[in-house]
Amino acid sequence: MQQIQQSELILNPDGSIYHLKLRPEDVAEYIILVGDQDRVPVVSQFFDTVEVQKQNREFRTHTGIYKGRRISAISTGIGTDNIDIVVNELDALVNFDLEQRVPKSTHKTLNFIRIGTSGALQKDILVDTPVASMIGCGFDGLLNFYADRNKVSNLELEKAFVEHMNYSPILARPYFVDASPHLLEKIAFDMIQGITISAPGFYGPQGRVLRLPILDSEVNKKIEAFSFEGKRITNYEMECSAIYGLSKLLGHNALTICNIVANRQRGEFSKDYKPHIITTIQKVLDRIVTL
Repeated sequence: MQQIQQSELILNPDGSIYHLKLRPEDVAEYIILVGDQDRVPVVSQFFDTVEVQKQNREFRTHTGIYKGRRISAISTGIGTDNIDIVVNELDALVNFDLEQRVPKSTHKTLNFIRIGTSGALQKDILVDTPVASMIGCGFDGLLNFYADRNKVSNLELEKAFVEHMNYSPILARPYFVDASPHLLEKIAFDMIQGITISAPGFYGPQGRVLRLPILDSEVNKKIEAFSFEGKRITNYEMECSAIYGLSKLLGHNALTICNIVANRQRGEFSKDYKPHIITTIQKVLDRIVTL
């Protein structure tokens, strides 16, 4: 079996993976991903014990025990580019022999549950409501760099969306990947569910106009009107599509749940979203324990 070169699988002098600075024993099978590094202790405050606390750059990790279940809370920072780092490095930690630099003979499956914030694209979705992403739509183009992109994407949905939007060929081709059906059923059974768009930016890519005009001034109206087999696009955020796409390619399970902090169609923003995020975190933790 061919070794992965040092320039491709980069390790720190202590044997930890390059960006996350984690070793295999630092990571649990169930991983809560959050964007904000300051949200990691908001999650881990509910743990009965915390055995790992590490940080490098925006990547902060707390691993501990919650009601008998070992769980990691890891911050990713903002954007699908960071997700490419986080998911690939976590997979390498559990599915590579790091000393020999070769894949292990047996595959280990991780379970990623992202808890974040988001903007609703449908008028009826109230702020401070959790929304589960049954499908992630990537405006970011990240998955297009991987050879088996089409094997994990819903190509019929992609075609319908591109035609409905009259999607510009100068943009990255959007891709659509399903959440883990098991995680969706067990954790998000009582939540609003829909298609979530992951944008590669907060302003123009999400249809916001400050001083710069955007390519399609009607983009959010078109998105609001889109439907495919009874599924509608519910919200914008910035990480889900890459988590879903890379997880599917690597053989992991993934689910994204985002509290709505803004309703883009109604021009509303939450007066205080933090208590509602805490409620969602507690709910997700309690449901992870039952898996």
